[in-house]
Amino acid sequence: MGIILWLIIGLIAGWLASLVMKSPHGIIVDLLLGLAGSLVGGFLASALFGWHPQSITGALVVAFLGSVLLIAIHRALFGRHLTRV
Repeated sequence: MGIILWLIIGLIAGWLASLVMKSPHGIIVDLLLGLAGSLVGGFLASALFGWHPQSITGALVVAFLGSVLLIAIHRALFGRHLTRV
C-alpha cells in the first residue's frame, strides 16, 4: 500500500478510536494520535506477530488498535480532562 493510503487509514483510525475512547482532546490531537497509532500498530503487529496487513481492512484494524493504545497512554500521562484545542 502507498503512503497516501496509510495516511488516510491512520486518520480514519484516529477518528474512530477517539469516538470509542470518548477522547476529550479535540479532532487535531485525535487525528495526530491516529497517524502515530497506525505506525505503532503496524510496528507491533510486525514485531510481535510477524503479521504485515496487506488489505485495507487489516490495516485499518491494526491502525485502530494502535490508536486506541496511544489514546490510552496519552490519557494516562496527561489526564482525561483536558480542554479542547
